[in-house]
Amino acid sequence: MPEAAPWKFRKILRPLFEDNKENILFKLRIIEPKSLEIIENGFVEIEDGKIIKVGQQSQLSKEIKNKKIIELKDHTLLPGLMNSHAHLAWDGTHDLAQQSMDDAVEISAYKSCANMLKSLRAGITLVRDLGMNKTNIFAKQAIEQGIYPGPRLKICGEAIVQTAGHTYWCCREASGADEMRRAVREQVGAGADLIKIMACHDTLEFTDEELTAVIDETHRNGLYITAHATFNDAISRVVDFGIDCIEHGGPMTESTIEKVAKKNIPICTTFSPVVMQSNAEIARKYNIPEWKIEERQKIVKDKSRFDSLVKASEAGIQIIFGTDAGSPVVPHDAIVPEMKFMIDLGVVKNNLDAIQSATYRAAKVNKMDDKLGSIEVGKEADLIIVEGKPDQNIDDLSNVRQVYISGNRLV
Repeated sequence: MPEAAPWKFRKILRPLFEDNKENILFKLRIIEPKSLEIIENGFVEIEDGKIIKVGQQSQLSKEIKNKKIIELKDHTLLPGLMNSHAHLAWDGTHDLAQQSMDDAVEISAYKSCANMLKSLRAGITLVRDLGMNKTNIFAKQAIEQGIYPGPRLKICGEAIVQTAGHTYWCCREASGADEMRRAVREQVGAGADLIKIMACHDTLEFTDEELTAVIDETHRNGLYITAHATFNDAISRVVDFGIDCIEHGGPMTESTIEKVAKKNIPICTTFSPVVMQSNAEIARKYNIPEWKIEERQKIVKDKSRFDSLVKASEAGIQIIFGTDAGSPVVPHDAIVPEMKFMIDLGVVKNNLDAIQSATYRAAKVNKMDDKLGSIEVGKEADLIIVEGKPDQNIDDLSNVRQVYISGNRLV
């Protein structure tokens, strides 16, 4: 593994927010997303931030000692949700380019803090931040050093683009193979968990030599690399060059779908910007122009634009939950609109499959499935409690009542 980021060597005498791990026995309904099992009268026991027992309440001994007992009717416990495509420093209400270029770093920090809290309150216990300048590097430091409470973060540092490439105004621009390698090493040195590239806009971006270099350098450093790729030629190309994950996705030919499936490359689909901007009542509050609202409404109504993503799911390609939070009209606490559209579209089979895309499958993409994403003995106690039964009514995911990360109650 590469050398740790410099801030990880700084001595912390005492965090501003200390752990308060509770030993708790939860007695309530449980969704276990790895097995897709529902335990109607279940229990989960946690100690020192980890799950130590799971099962039916009938299996419990009568005497429970040294445990706080939380017993709730009409509530469901499940693993914390993961938003695998978000931008914490974007607020969802202002022009992305303008705030990326004009926001003072202090304002970007405040926005990140606010959006981390909004994420937690929505049941998000892990955010994969895919870039806005260097802000996510400092957000991760703040969380890991106990400066500010928030979800776990998986960060890319600065997304890497070709010079003057797609969203160059919030990314690390580079030209030539050597500069691509330097850009990767900069993110690694800053503490990135993954590398993100912008592989296209309306046209393909990066030369073959640049694409080879950026992917090879990422893998040499033991990280994985994901690509913004939104149409067939871009998706096919990055898959050929060895990408590990696809952001957004888009129209694909049968041969491209087969290629993605064969290499077992997941797609994080991010429908929320289109879905939420199609809601005229909400979109007008964000000053979205009428022509764009009408365009979004046609896309959502027709859905044919997404046919190949449905075929991709049917071919066994893993669909991962991500909202593109921070994009216009997409706040960081909006979870249900994305899941509803995923279900309605058919890229996930049902509510449980949608929940799995934000828990167990997301944990695998984020290289955390040995610790998170399911309710199993030995896993970290990243848990949420919602009022209702989200496997039957996905709207119930809006009713988050308690949020734990490693047994620390944060909401």
